[in-house]
Amino acid sequence: MFKELGAMMSLMGNRGKLKEEMEKLHAQLGAITAEGTAGAGYVTARVNGRLEVLSVKIADDAMKLNDREMLEDLVAAAVNQAMAKAREQVAAASGKMAESMGLPPGLLGGGFPGLA
Repeated sequence: MFKELGAMMSLMGNRGKLKEEMEKLHAQLGAITAEGTAGAGYVTARVNGRLEVLSVKIADDAMKLNDREMLEDLVAAAVNQAMAKAREQVAAASGKMAESMGLPPGLLGGGFPGLA
């Protein structure tokens, strides 16, 4: 615990580097992409590290089923899966940033608020 407190105090004294590293991480978030699928590939969704939906693809076979409710559920499932994968990647990237700054893993909360 005291080790983490010391790391935080060190950070407070070097806010410029922290800000620079956070800006780098924020820039990297747009480059992170994750994909989720549902319904055996009927629906595929892609999101970025900012948790923005980049694309949703619906297979022709899914459209032929003519089942709106099922398709809506599959879209939600694919997007949720992609979001979960993106959160994992963001947590890993923020962990690497913390490590490069000499901070204990998890000290930054695994990413940005709302993404952990």
